[in-house]
Amino acid sequence: MAALNATTVTTVGGLADLDAAAVAAAGGGDTAPVGDGLFLYVNNAGGATRTITVATPGTVYGHAVADATLVLAAGKRGLIPLTNVFRGATGRAAITYDAVTSVTVAVLKIGA
Repeated sequence: MAALNATTVTTVGGLADLDAAAVAAAGGGDTAPVGDGLFLYVNNAGGATRTITVATPGTVYGHAVADATLVLAAGKRGLIPLTNVFRGATGRAAITYDAVTSVTVAVLKIGA
């Protein structure tokens, strides 16, 4: 798993090229920081639909919480909020992909 770091997107000026902040998704999955204002950006530049899964390690009253999934059609982009519900034992979110060909990802922090 590759450890993704956050790129700050300022509220004034923004980030002109989101894809420039993105890196190739790792075949074994990635980890990412979690918290307020953090989002996983995914660009599926490939020719097939891709499914991105963020593990939800916690339980509610002893019942497992379903993992979050994002299904992206070919050529589409998406965002997943990286809230504290995804915080694993390492303090980071665990992210997996059904395939990584032509998939790039970035962790974006919305900040001042």
